[in-house]
Amino acid sequence: MNLLSCGVKDFIIATWSCGNSRRPALFVSKRGKLNEKALVFRQSPELISTPGMAYASVDQLQKVLVEQVFHYAKDSKKAAGRALGTLVEVITFYLLKSWGFEHSVGIERSLPEFGRPDITHNVEYSLHPILRQQQLVSHPALPIHTGRILANIDVSKFSLNGFSKCPSVPLTSHGILRNSCVIANGKNSFLVATLDSIEKDRVRIEVVEQFRKPYAIFECKRVGVEEGMKKGPQTIEKAKQGAYVAKSLSSMHKLRTASGELRGLIYKPDLSIYSKPYAELVAEIAASNDPELVSDFILTVGVVSNHGNWFTSENHNKELKVLAQSYDWLLFLTDAGLAEFITELLLEPKMLLEPAKHAFLASYSGDKTKNRFTKVQMDYHADQVLQRYFKDNAKRIEKWFNVIAPLKGTMKLLEEELAQLRDKNWSKVHSL
Repeated sequence: MNLLSCGVKDFIIATWSCGNSRRPALFVSKRGKLNEKALVFRQSPELISTPGMAYASVDQLQKVLVEQVFHYAKDSKKAAGRALGTLVEVITFYLLKSWGFEHSVGIERSLPEFGRPDITHNVEYSLHPILRQQQLVSHPALPIHTGRILANIDVSKFSLNGFSKCPSVPLTSHGILRNSCVIANGKNSFLVATLDSIEKDRVRIEVVEQFRKPYAIFECKRVGVEEGMKKGPQTIEKAKQGAYVAKSLSSMHKLRTASGELRGLIYKPDLSIYSKPYAELVAEIAASNDPELVSDFILTVGVVSNHGNWFTSENHNKELKVLAQSYDWLLFLTDAGLAEFITELLLEPKMLLEPAKHAFLASYSGDKTKNRFTKVQMDYHADQVLQRYFKDNAKRIEKWFNVIAPLKGTMKLLEEELAQLRDKNWSKVHSL
């Protein structure tokens, strides 16, 4: 075991070698006593794989996970299915990070319906306007908690008036990150802390004020397929639920004329109606700074996976059609793309992704350990290698997705549309 001093009072970072692989860091006391709770990788099972193996469907991959990872569970197939859902969410999250939206992301925020603030819906990811931000540099002693972050903010440049502290821990003493961690609540905004990096003698943290109302949302929909069935029995219910949320949050309404033309419609504050062909209106709003068009608009993006639920050969099932006409953008994470990620993460792991593999397996070992591989909580070392993996393989990863809607949409166009929305002067739009 090699001990590397970080120059902090209570902790040093430890790394150790096992065979040919270098394991992620642990946190141990300066006296050299190992924190056993931090040793989350000590009994990670080894997965068996044949080099170059390929899978025809995600269902086949699920069976492999049942046999090699979730054999301990009472309902191993359901456990594997939930893990696949987590992987879809993780892929979506790190795609957004690779596009530069890390500081805009909110996770599982409760959002009100347009015109009905008494009805709210939780969504996987929401992208929020950034009103202001400040980078902090601090010593890397763990845990890093809300009180320590707020105490280090330069209030002469970043006032905390009107905010109430949230008792959260962006980075625990066991090295678990809390993604998009809300550290304070205000009337119209949140303060969110993002851990940018840990260096030998310092930690860099970005504190941003996110406006409460988002400019875009992402929802992930995956339904498992039971034995002997062609598609998951809850597919239509999930499709209807997603469609309802997609149509209820934004000020822009999607309408079809008697001829089948899709149009966008916005009610202006004077109750006049502004309507154009749908794609034309979305493009206009994305490029506009007119508060009447932009202030309550939310771009809705759906991400679906598992081929059997949404396609029959090359034909769209009814469920996919329901979602495609409800979300502004609908992305299909292909079976091949998800299989490629699972293979490189777990079955034929890339050396880079070893820390992520161990974090995943430690989270699903059957022990009563804290999960360290979800969209909310992620092992710090797993986060670092996943960020690098998604950045280094950006073009390849974008090909994992098929754009179902809009008709001529591409991943590049979606990224550009989101960037247009992010880069607006939101303080001016909302008269803040």
